[in-house]
Amino acid sequence: MAKVVEAARLLANLLVLGSGVVARSFLQAYRQALANASKSGVAQEAAQNIRRATKIMAEPEARQVLGVTEHSSWEEILKRYDNLFERNMKSGSFYLQSKVHRAKECLEAAYKKNAH
Repeated sequence: MAKVVEAARLLANLLVLGSGVVARSFLQAYRQALANASKSGVAQEAAQNIRRATKIMAEPEARQVLGVTEHSSWEEILKRYDNLFERNMKSGSFYLQSKVHRAKECLEAAYKKNAH
């Protein structure tokens, strides 16, 4: 019985020490991966993608997204916007819904500018 207890204690010590070694190795590997990412430009590329995503949509792209022409009335644009926005809210993607919203914002700014 004493040998079983001693074996269990030895096994428990090995597990504790082994998990500590694994945890330290994982932490060291994670730090190295972060250092490599910053050296290789992955961090800068991610920042550029974020900046690129926040740029204002061009008017031709906005018209293409909403499926309207330069001669479409503001009411037609709003009708298309409502239809596409609702459709993507129910069964589409958040990305497409965002594109539709940005397109409406772009055309709204263009119509306000042309009205003055």
